[in-house]
Amino acid sequence: GALAAGLRRTLGIDGPLALAAAVHIFVGMIEAPLLIRPYLARMQRGELFALMTCGMAGVAGTVMVIYATILGPVIPNALGTILIASVISTPAALAVGAIMVPFAPASGVDGALASVEPSASSLDALVRGTMDGIRPLVAIAATLLVAVALVSLVNAALGLFPHWGGSPLTLQRLFAWPFQPVMWLIGLSWDEAGTAAALMATKTVLNEFVAYLQLAALPPDALSPQARLVVTCALCGFANFGSLGILIGGLGSMVPERRDEVVQLGMRSVLSGTITTCLSGAVAGLLASA
Repeated sequence: GALAAGLRRTLGIDGPLALAAAVHIFVGMIEAPLLIRPYLARMQRGELFALMTCGMAGVAGTVMVIYATILGPVIPNALGTILIASVISTPAALAVGAIMVPFAPASGVDGALASVEPSASSLDALVRGTMDGIRPLVAIAATLLVAVALVSLVNAALGLFPHWGGSPLTLQRLFAWPFQPVMWLIGLSWDEAGTAAALMATKTVLNEFVAYLQLAALPPDALSPQARLVVTCALCGFANFGSLGILIGGLGSMVPERRDEVVQLGMRSVLSGTITTCLSGAVAGLLASA
């Protein structure tokens, strides 16, 4: 649509990447690549990473209403805030992705689509479509299960160490420490940055749904209204370990020949997605203060 055309002209990227990036505002990290599946095998490494970053830096339109319902009592116009955060994150994700894994602009992948073998009959088309859909589903379910189990295993292992500050060590606590200066850098006071860092750690280790529940349950004086706005935007993304399993499983089944590449770029996409949402939070805080 118009947004994809705008991204293509202003950022100098190819049509398939621009379309997938624009669609990411409203759909999930697997549905958008499905729209450009025939082009995935021909994409540059940097373009593939930018696509993965877009998936990690936004949330699907299907869950926006759920998050807005959760945050409604504490965030004015929560749905609009989440939607704006997703829109801001789209060009930011492309920029961050291009910085971390550069690629040549307008590589010409638009015209590189190979001819698709036609189906022999309607029944053949039905069977092919079913198999094309079931393979990503099985891969996503399996990798998501393994990712969540791995987080639980690491937390159980950390629990064997001596308690720190009266509580057992967990991945959430370990991730919260480096997140505090990051949240301070994007405009929060140091005390508020500690609270926000705990939420960002929960979002990264578990998911943004749990983090939004915790944000909604905070006491009124834990964060200022502007800090709540910044944190809402910073949490608005799928950059977590569970989503990493979904992304690897989904993209790996769509382009099996590039599975190793997807795995290599996986952890970096979590980092790039987190950087993108933090930038969105910083922009939201800047606009709110102005």
